[in-house]
Amino acid sequence: MSTGPGADSAPAPATTTPVSPPDRRKSSMFSSLKVRNYRLFFVGQVVSNIGTWMQRIAQDWLVLSLTGSATAVGVTTALQFLPMLLFGLYGGVLVDRLPKRRTLLFTQSSMGIAGLVLAVLTLTGHVQVWHVYVAAFAVGLATVVDNPARQTFVSEMVGPDQLQNAVSMNSANFQSARLVGPAVAGLMITGVGTGYAFLFNGLSFVAPIAGLLLMRARDLHVVERAPRGKGQLREGLQYVAGRPELIWTIVLVGFVSTFGFNFPVYLSAFADDVFHAGAGSYSLFNTLMAVGSLGGALLAARRGTARMRVLVAGAVAFGSLEMVAALAPSLWLFALLMVPIGMFGMTVNVTANTSVQMGTDPAMRGRVMSLYMMVFMGGSPIGAPIAGWITDAYGVRAGLAAGGAVAATAAVVIGLVLARVGGLRLSVGWNAGHPHVRFVPRERREELAAVA
Repeated sequence: MSTGPGADSAPAPATTTPVSPPDRRKSSMFSSLKVRNYRLFFVGQVVSNIGTWMQRIAQDWLVLSLTGSATAVGVTTALQFLPMLLFGLYGGVLVDRLPKRRTLLFTQSSMGIAGLVLAVLTLTGHVQVWHVYVAAFAVGLATVVDNPARQTFVSEMVGPDQLQNAVSMNSANFQSARLVGPAVAGLMITGVGTGYAFLFNGLSFVAPIAGLLLMRARDLHVVERAPRGKGQLREGLQYVAGRPELIWTIVLVGFVSTFGFNFPVYLSAFADDVFHAGAGSYSLFNTLMAVGSLGGALLAARRGTARMRVLVAGAVAFGSLEMVAALAPSLWLFALLMVPIGMFGMTVNVTANTSVQMGTDPAMRGRVMSLYMMVFMGGSPIGAPIAGWITDAYGVRAGLAAGGAVAATAAVVIGLVLARVGGLRLSVGWNAGHPHVRFVPRERREELAAVA
């Protein structure tokens, strides 16, 4: 990981740098799209991600319509991410052993079939809430392998010089689809019903599968696969445990995702219970959040480094804005706050993802990224039911405020821990009549004290 030079950056990684730093002279916001294989991957993911967002909106609204319970929506979200929590580390071991492209062909096909089955049940009028639960769990099982495989396959397509840009473009891809998917889903749900949203999602997986088949194998950057052997899971955990810049980043992401990212519960309840609006308002909230997320992803693509100070500051801002949104008196004020919440949430996501990938040896990347994704996605089975229970018992405003408070507090605490590990100290003073707060090395603080 490159945290950037200077006192304001967080602890530097270990003395050996597993990935060479990118060539800044050749980088631009869209530089990774010049690679043909990645371009095919990117286009296929745009189509598939639109379908994924359509299914997410339709799935949450269908469960809420069938049960009338925010807790049931939380259970659905939990079941979709529970496999990652239970089996995520083993998925990383498999990804380090298996060829990434063939693995993705299998997982993408499996998720497409799950969407088509749910579409048939819904369109024929036989769908029940337990069908949605089973479909969500099946998609979660495929995600255990699909997610770390997609994350690590990026480096094989673009190489280390374009890795950071490609990670940011992946996030921009996902958020661009998020702009389209919820809006189309809202129109489709109110116009023809949720079943057609599921149908579109199932068919959308044809695009990434075609992209994978059209790639040139000779253009891929060869990464040595890990051989089969005992103790590989333990080896991956020990690798992360020995690197503070990795483990504390993952811990921070765990707190933010578990308690701050339960938007399927919060946004559906705000639309239905607080503002008494329909599916259109729910999709509007998601769309505006996607606008901010897309902006955050594009800004990350332009940044030259993934600094820990950006990660911590983004998490503090994200949690604080959630607490402000919880008190919003009107629908439009709440909706507008979704834009900066999305931007800072994506800043946390992209910065953490890039930092972990850039700071990990390629042979260990599958296991490390599976741990990262297990924490990032696997926190939902814990956080979503808690958020749903707080929402049902005390109201959605209390649930959103509590989630934001936990995320912001965790960011402050972990930021101080990272500063201490990196040999930094908090410097507070006055500069030209204004307060000045920043982290400086221990030696620099002693110099400032001596001057004072």
